[in-house]
Amino acid sequence: MAVTIKDVANLAGVSPSTVSRTCKNHPSISNETKERVRYAIAQLGYEPNLSTSTDNNCIQKTIGIILPPSDKEAFENSFYLEVIRGISQFCNKHGYINTVITGQSDDEILSIIKNLEKNDMSNGFILLYSKQEDAVIDYLYNSGLLYVLIGKAYKYANQTVYIDNDNILAGKDATDYLCRLGHKKIAYIGSDNNMIFSADRKSGYMRSLEENKINYVPEYCLEFSSTQTAAEPIRILLHSENRPTAIVVSDDIYGVIFERVCAEEGIKIPNDISIISFNNSLFARLTSSQLTSIDINSVQLGIEASSQLINHIENPNLMATKIIVPHILIERSSCKQVDTIK
Repeated sequence: MAVTIKDVANLAGVSPSTVSRTCKNHPSISNETKERVRYAIAQLGYEPNLSTSTDNNCIQKTIGIILPPSDKEAFENSFYLEVIRGISQFCNKHGYINTVITGQSDDEILSIIKNLEKNDMSNGFILLYSKQEDAVIDYLYNSGLLYVLIGKAYKYANQTVYIDNDNILAGKDATDYLCRLGHKKIAYIGSDNNMIFSADRKSGYMRSLEENKINYVPEYCLEFSSTQTAAEPIRILLHSENRPTAIVVSDDIYGVIFERVCAEEGIKIPNDISIISFNNSLFARLTSSQLTSIDINSVQLGIEASSQLINHIENPNLMATKIIVPHILIERSSCKQVDTIK
C-alpha cells in the first residue's frame, strides 16, 4: 500500500497541511519541524507530488494578527488598535499584507488558523496577547508554525520570539510614583492572573509595597476576567472603612470605569483619591481628571513584532529573539500629594 501524506503526518506528529507546506519549503514552518517531517518522509519512503509546489517568491506574503478570544471587549480596547497600527506601518513598507483573526473562543480562532494553514494563506502569525494556558499557542507550536508573541511567553519560552514591556518594573514604577507622593494605602485593579501582563504588573505593585515598607492588604486587590463585572466591587472598595487613598489600574479602560464609579459616588479625583493607569490611550485623556498613565509604547510593540516576524520568515535559521520595549510615565492631573487630600 502506498504511503500517504497522513502516514507522514502521524509519524512526525504534525498535521497533513504542515507536511504539504514542508514539501513546498514554506517559510512559515520552523526548521525544527521541517527536519522532523523530512525524517518521517525518509523513514516511510514517501514521495510527495511536487507538481503543485509553489516557488517561495510567488507565495503571497501575509501575516495573521490574532486578537484574544472575546465577544466584544478586544474590539473596545485601543491597545490592540495601536499595536495593529504599528504592525500595519511596518508591513506596508516591506510588502506584506495582514489579516486580523478574531473569535469568541479559542476553538473559533483555531478554526480560522487551520483554514489559513490548509490553504497556504499565511506566512506567520502575531498574537497580541499572552495568557497562561492557551490552546492557540499550543497548536501553533506543535504544528511548527512561525509566530511572534506580544507579551511574555508562558510556555516554550526558549523557542518563542516575543516582544514585551518589563511589566514587573512598570508596575513597580507606577506604585513607587504614588509612594513618592506620600500614599500608604494603595490599591490595585487588574485583569485576572491568567493574563501575563496583569500578573506581572501586580507583582511589580507588590514589590514596590515591600520595598517601601507598606503592608499588603488583600482587600485592596481587585482582579476581573471582564470589565463588565468591575463596577460593583469598585463601589464596595470605595465605601470600605479603610478606603485607599490611591490606586494602580492595569489598563486605561479600568481607569475609566473607576473614574465613572467615583463620579457616581461623589468621590473626587485626585482630591479624595489618586489614580495611575496603563497604556496612555485615548481613554486616559477623556476622563474629567486626565489620567496619569504608564505609556507602554503600543505602536512600537507592533512595529517590533512585525519586524521580528518578517526577519524570521526571510531568515529561517535565526534563533528566537526576546525584545523589551521601554515604558514612560506620563504625568497628568489624576494624582496628588497625600498631605493635600481632604
